[in-house]
Amino acid sequence: MSVLELGPTDGLYYEFSPPGNKSGITFAFFNALTGDTTSWEAQIAPALRQEGYGTLAYNMRGQANSPFSAGVQLDAQLVVEDALRLLQQVRPPRPVLVGLSIGGLFAAQSFLKGAEAAGLVLINTLRKDGARLRWIGDALVRAVEVGGLELFRDLFLPLLMNEDWLAAQRENFVKAGTVYTPLDRSSGHYKLLAEAGRTADWNLAYEKISIPTLVITGLQDHVFLEKDAVEELLARLPKVQRVDLPEAGHLIPAEQPQLLTDALLAFAKEVE
Repeated sequence: MSVLELGPTDGLYYEFSPPGNKSGITFAFFNALTGDTTSWEAQIAPALRQEGYGTLAYNMRGQANSPFSAGVQLDAQLVVEDALRLLQQVRPPRPVLVGLSIGGLFAAQSFLKGAEAAGLVLINTLRKDGARLRWIGDALVRAVEVGGLELFRDLFLPLLMNEDWLAAQRENFVKAGTVYTPLDRSSGHYKLLAEAGRTADWNLAYEKISIPTLVITGLQDHVFLEKDAVEELLARLPKVQRVDLPEAGHLIPAEQPQLLTDALLAFAKEVE
């Protein structure tokens, strides 16, 4: 557990374990905007390390233990620049960049901006810009302005998560007497949603992603999944494999960690 210093009061928290097998592959994880390293470190990264693969998980500025200066704009460009600096500093061997949701966009942009990578994994990332996507982004921000992450979760998790997860977790959400508190607009989570989320450029040069790419899609995602858009963008990737998970929604690391781990291990064999 380390922090890459980016300035007197700015830094990136990260956890790095080098590979121990002959493949020399390191899985480098990119979070969603409201995520952190625990998404990967709870089950997925330890299972990959057990098979001899390296792992690198980090938190964006504004996420847990990654401090930022009050005047810094946590926009999409900064997120990608930070990721490039981390990869250049740590130099993980043969990195396979793995991104969840918008984290996949940042992973792909990092490669297109020069990051070394042996492969790319996009988990519920493929989407096209437009009125619908921008409306969703604004609605997410408005939800946290009114009721914080508690309201955000109560409103959107039923559309993001799979049926089994929702059944198991129902008693923990939309509870009687919940007092919703607006999210501090100077907080990291708010700034990432309002700044990085709204400035993300989804018009990727997919044809230039020349490395092996795995696209994983949870078919129970009722917010971001547009099947026609996924098919169109898949066709533009030069070296693509796909895995569709009917039993998963948007946040696959929390819903189906074993299925995701299996897919990553199989992809590592292809990259090798």
